[in-house]
Amino acid sequence: MIPGLHVHQLHKRYGSIAALADVSLTVREGEVLGLIGPNGAGKTTLFECIAGVLPADSGTVMVKDQPVPGPDRGSHLFFMPDGIAPWASQTVRWALDFTVGFFGGDAARLAGVIERLHIEPLMRRRVGTLSKGERKRVLLAIAMLTPQPLMMADEPFDGLDLRQSREVGTALREHAAAGRTVFLSIHQIADAERVCDRFVLLSAGRVCGEGTLDELTALARARLAVDDAGRRQGADPNGLEEVVLALT
Repeated sequence: MIPGLHVHQLHKRYGSIAALADVSLTVREGEVLGLIGPNGAGKTTLFECIAGVLPADSGTVMVKDQPVPGPDRGSHLFFMPDGIAPWASQTVRWALDFTVGFFGGDAARLAGVIERLHIEPLMRRRVGTLSKGERKRVLLAIAMLTPQPLMMADEPFDGLDLRQSREVGTALREHAAAGRTVFLSIHQIADAERVCDRFVLLSAGRVCGEGTLDELTALARARLAVDDAGRRQGADPNGLEEVVLALT
């Protein structure tokens, strides 16, 4: 499939700390890509640099092989940060209607998004009064109503219970199947394994692996130490959680 977005050798430092070092990755059109890594790996910094809201020290972000400077990326992608409460004094209904009008989204999709994310009971509530989980679902609704080809969301499952996480995961899969490319930064490994087509593993600001679960499993097995007799040290990784632990 033709790459929708390519990140090439992205670097970002905060003084003596290298938050991102030589980060390269590809987001393919129509996929759900998961960015996974331990706390402090640089996931949010990477998302902010890709979206152009935080300037990188060096590196290139390309859309269909054409470099796109930070200020111009908003026409190609929509980035939903974690932990924000936009238009806090306005109702959820106002926020969704404003999103469709301001960004040029498809108003015909509004009712379906509201139903799929189960936010009808919240429509008259003010955004600033919502709980963490309620606000998360509203933020995802806002992101899903925007028209840019690529949707990026930081920690889309944070604050959701098990049932809500499964429902949101299904909604994201359906959203991608309808023609949207989705790039998610995910802390919950079980949610990532259930929702994503491919994964990018990030640790200490560096990419440790990129690919499907099968591809990353093969990479993890290849990296396991082998003793002098040619025997692999440790059990083969089984599942995304063990692969992440082996590679990061």
